[in-house]
Amino acid sequence: MKDLRNPYIPKLAKIMEYRDETPDTRTFKIKLIDNEKIQAQPGQFIELMVFGYGEAPFSISGIGNDLIELTIRRVGTVTSALFNLTKNDLIGIRGPFGKGWPLDHLINNDVIIIAGGIGLAPFRPLIHFIINNRGRFGRVELLYGARTPKDMLYKNELFEWGKSINVHLTVDHPDESWRGRVGVVTVLFDEVDLDPDKTIALQCGPPIMMHFVSKKLRELGFTGDRIYLSLERLMKCGMGMCGKCTISGMYVCLDGPVFSYDEIRGFIEHVPEIG
Repeated sequence: MKDLRNPYIPKLAKIMEYRDETPDTRTFKIKLIDNEKIQAQPGQFIELMVFGYGEAPFSISGIGNDLIELTIRRVGTVTSALFNLTKNDLIGIRGPFGKGWPLDHLINNDVIIIAGGIGLAPFRPLIHFIINNRGRFGRVELLYGARTPKDMLYKNELFEWGKSINVHLTVDHPDESWRGRVGVVTVLFDEVDLDPDKTIALQCGPPIMMHFVSKKLRELGFTGDRIYLSLERLMKCGMGMCGKCTISGMYVCLDGPVFSYDEIRGFIEHVPEIG
């Protein structure tokens, strides 16, 4: 039977639990109150409503049997209101929306994942999928950079992931506890030996990071159809109706948020256009 529900009306959901990842970032476990399964794919996003404050889009950072996880940084009105909620409080969600990571293209290939800051969040479901299906992928490298050690997401999980994939970390500004690499995420390319003909590259982070990562990948010989990016840009409706996320005639919410480099080459090479 066709689903006739209005896609603009959010479904009621409950905050099952949450945990702090960094001083300003929190991961929420969300479940629909009618126990309906949220059919999500790695790389998709949802629209989350805090009643009385508004709605905002967030990447899905975890996919369970009957819930999803959202890793959210406190930066504005909606997120500040969300951080004031607690376990069992109600919110609204719409979605999932968008095109996720190209799973079919990744299978039987080597994979390199490059993430900056909270850009690691949309990769988390993909990393879980790879680890749970490890024999279907070749060598997997994760290059992750954060501003400081305290800003690094999923600190405990990074160690566990390192048992199944190769994890490389760097920070821009170290503290007295840091013993790893220092510098922007591109310094980590020195630690990996890549075959561009056998590797798919995925990236998410600040526009300036993706600009230089894309440049580096192209210098290494990656073709545009083997580079994928998740773009972050102000989205409103999530369904291509309002036009808020239009870039060069493409809708980030519908045509993305994951794009191949070939699809967006014109504006990924000019950072101001996606900033």
